[in-house]
Amino acid sequence: MSGASRINLLATFGLLVMTAVWGSTFVLIKDVVGRMPVADFLAVRFTVAAAAMFVLFHRHVVRLERRQLWRGCALGVLYGCGQMLQTRGLALISPSVSGFVTGMYVVFTPLLATILLRQRMPATVWLAVGLATLGLALLSLNGFSVDLGVWLTLASALLYGLHIVALGHWSRAEEAFGLSTVQMAVIALVCLLATLGHGGPVLPPDRGAWIAVLYMALVAGAGAMLMQTWAQAHLPASRAAIVMTTEPVFAAAFAVALGSDVVTWRMLCGGALVLGAMYLVELTPRRQPPAEAIHHEV
Repeated sequence: MSGASRINLLATFGLLVMTAVWGSTFVLIKDVVGRMPVADFLAVRFTVAAAAMFVLFHRHVVRLERRQLWRGCALGVLYGCGQMLQTRGLALISPSVSGFVTGMYVVFTPLLATILLRQRMPATVWLAVGLATLGLALLSLNGFSVDLGVWLTLASALLYGLHIVALGHWSRAEEAFGLSTVQMAVIALVCLLATLGHGGPVLPPDRGAWIAVLYMALVAGAGAMLMQTWAQAHLPASRAAIVMTTEPVFAAAFAVALGSDVVTWRMLCGGALVLGAMYLVELTPRRQPPAEAIHHEV
């Protein structure tokens, strides 16, 4: 196995671990947002993550070129607005429908990469997108109606897809720490602005909530952003999106392991389709230029 293949495999594994961490947060989030407003939870979570990252990586931020600083800000706005839209939509629709519609970034990502970056997608990638979408539907849907909550969540999925494409195009492995820190700071700012209508964020109400918020801020927030930024410096955006569709699979697995859900045939079939899509895209030949050739514009 060549050095580039090993790095690609490591990046894919890193994204998979990151997605597993995201999946582990669903039960925690459900508990915490039942005791504090959602926007406040997001503001505290991302502010803690941003502060920790700045303490550790402020020197990396200083070394960023002005162009990368602005790109980090743009990426942070995309992700932060996506979080706000997804959260507002979740207040209007069921969590299962929200999970499915959010997962539609797996469809938007290759479409945006094709339109914006003129990347040609192999037929196997589109087949994997179809399998992943069907798997997400089986995992998440028990009835579906198109209302305002669905449209807001669909808009968030579009922003997540755009974030994945832009991050894959702009991220450089040697700038991952600095770019991740800038993104996290801007995400925190977007979430804090959303709390100004009621005078600023409310803090977690008790020790248990603080422990959950700190885990989601430092591990599922800062750690995951670092991993995603580094991994997408080495992977095509469409491949990264399909790997990240395993999030509801991990969420279902954690829910079963913690006793808050039971195994169903839909869960097994949906999970198998999502994992099959990921395996299929892993078998797809690399037809595009190396990541370094894409990211370093003249």
